[in-house]
Amino acid sequence: MTTLKTDLFIDGAFAPSASGRRFATVNPATGDTIAEVAEAGTEDLDRAVAAARKAIDGGPWAAMKPRQRGRILLRAAELLLGAAEEFGRVETLDNGKPIFESAKIDMPAAAECLSYFGEYADKLYGDTFPARPDAMLMTVREPVGVVGAITPWNFPLLQAMWKIAPALALGNAVVLKPASVTPLTALMFAELLAEAGLPPGAFHVVPGPGPVVGRAMAEHPGIDKISFTGETETGKSILRAAAGTVKRVSMELGGKSPNVVFADADLDAAAKGAINAIFYGKGELCSAGSRLLVEASIHDALLEKVAERARKMAPGDPLDPKTRLGSLVSEKQRQNVARYVESGKREGARLVAGGNPVSIGGKGAFFEATVFDGVTPQMTIAREEIFGPVLATLTFQSEAEAVAIGNSTIYGLAAAVWSKDIKRALRTAKALKAGTVWVNAYNYYDPGLPFGGYKESGFGRERGHYALEEYTQVKSIWVDLA
Repeated sequence: MTTLKTDLFIDGAFAPSASGRRFATVNPATGDTIAEVAEAGTEDLDRAVAAARKAIDGGPWAAMKPRQRGRILLRAAELLLGAAEEFGRVETLDNGKPIFESAKIDMPAAAECLSYFGEYADKLYGDTFPARPDAMLMTVREPVGVVGAITPWNFPLLQAMWKIAPALALGNAVVLKPASVTPLTALMFAELLAEAGLPPGAFHVVPGPGPVVGRAMAEHPGIDKISFTGETETGKSILRAAAGTVKRVSMELGGKSPNVVFADADLDAAAKGAINAIFYGKGELCSAGSRLLVEASIHDALLEKVAERARKMAPGDPLDPKTRLGSLVSEKQRQNVARYVESGKREGARLVAGGNPVSIGGKGAFFEATVFDGVTPQMTIAREEIFGPVLATLTFQSEAEAVAIGNSTIYGLAAAVWSKDIKRALRTAKALKAGTVWVNAYNYYDPGLPFGGYKESGFGRERGHYALEEYTQVKSIWVDLA
């Protein structure tokens, strides 16, 4: 593995922070420090924004043809695919997720996102309006400007790519603040983009504390748009901070997604889907199917299948290719998950699998795959986002009740419906208030399919042509012909 870059990446070069401060990023599976990373402050952010503005206000990035931008992203996709194992290993060390997920799923998906938007770079069209004989009326789409991207720790590079790829494809400059607990692959990617031919100033990485760097980004008059993925309460604070400069904001926030299984579903497929929905990524997914809603007549049969599968999912060494349940991202997160498990017990839910923190060789922030039964919609574990491997099982008697329970939280990010009756499945999918609804599937994604939330799960969409609207602004042009 090449030497990790641990300084800030500003204006095409790595450099220490102005303060000289550094912070540790830790392997949660062992507790060992991986590296000491430069900690950005407001002075560093100012420097990155100034370079970004120069890049889009007359620099080589601004002068580049869209097709040239696209070729850089396509080249970056090739480089990332070629380095998927290396990037995946660093992601696993930093986040604790199984190497199978990081190297075989996340990195190829990140490269696919780059390719998708690289191919889109020269295919953004305006409109003409034949409304007047004395004038030509038209619209053009232009880059929004400097994009401040604030990304989470659960999919460090992939979630960042959903912002970086469309923003760069459309000619914006990007200042990225990765999560402080998982900054390493963002810094690696900065070097890769430079190798692919991205000119200095178009992309910057400024790791640092959210209350300092994230807030400063939201308030910064030189940043034209914020794209944020993270907790709902943090998103609300960013909205308030961004109001001072009336900048554009899009955000993908929390979720408490319902996974609805009707009595006519294929129970083996539904059980496998329920496991994938909550335990993939250790449950540290905003879209995790953390509420399993089961029609009462099949409750016992399905729960037995789910619980049996959960009990077999022993946490393991994240670097072992056979591991499917890695370490939570930090000891702090494990303690948070443990508090929710105790809350479930205290409020009367029945624990049928897991429920315990574990270690491997006396180390690591591991937690068992956990399944609760007898959960009611009022319980804390049915209302609040746990962000861990904890499944809450609820029952319903009718389609209408399933929809009512599914829509009973403040969130609306994702959902799923399992049924052989296509009419029922589509009725339920339409009735559920969620940005993504899977039918007889869970946790499948494509760069062309938009992703985002309803209600307090956020607004705006990532991926697909809908993302292009987030990173451009429309200009109307009137040409007098009289």
